[in-house]
Amino acid sequence: MGKNIDKTKGKIKQAAGALTGDAALKREGERDERKGKIEGAIDGVKRAAKDAKKAVKDAVK
Repeated sequence: MGKNIDKTKGKIKQAAGALTGDAALKREGERDERKGKIEGAIDGVKRAAKDAKKAVKDAVK
């Protein structure tokens, strides 16, 4: 799923787990939220690498 969907889904699961006392659901929500954050960080690194590659190409011209 998309990074924003995973983060939102994770927050909802955490809240539901906390409300119902379901520790497993809360942990699952924490994992989903972390997954979304990691995917966002990976996207940021990919963008930075792409920008750096373009900058190098432009500098060589």
